[in-house]
Amino acid sequence: MSDEWPESWRPALVRSVMLRYDRVRDADLLLMPERAVRLSGEGGRILRLCDGSRTVADIIAELCESFPDAPLADEVPRFLERIRAEGWLR
Repeated sequence: MSDEWPESWRPALVRSVMLRYDRVRDADLLLMPERAVRLSGEGGRILRLCDGSRTVADIIAELCESFPDAPLADEVPRFLERIRAEGWLR
C-alpha cells in the first residue's frame, strides 16, 4: 500500500461516481458524469466494500474469507491505488 495512506484510511467512492451492475453486459460499471468504466474481475466486489466504514485491512480480511489463497494483501491496495489515482476514490 502507498506510504502516504494511513492505516486508518477508509476508502469510499467520490460522490460523482456510482457503482452499478449492468445485467446486459454482465459486468460492474463505474458511472460518472459523461463516462462509464467497465470493471473486470472482482473489481466491483472490492469497490462495494469501499463504503467509508472499512479500512483497507478490513477489506482485505473480508475478501480473504472468499479467496483464502489469493495474494490480496498485494493486489487490493494496488487496485485501490489505481482507482484513487483516477480520482474516483477518496
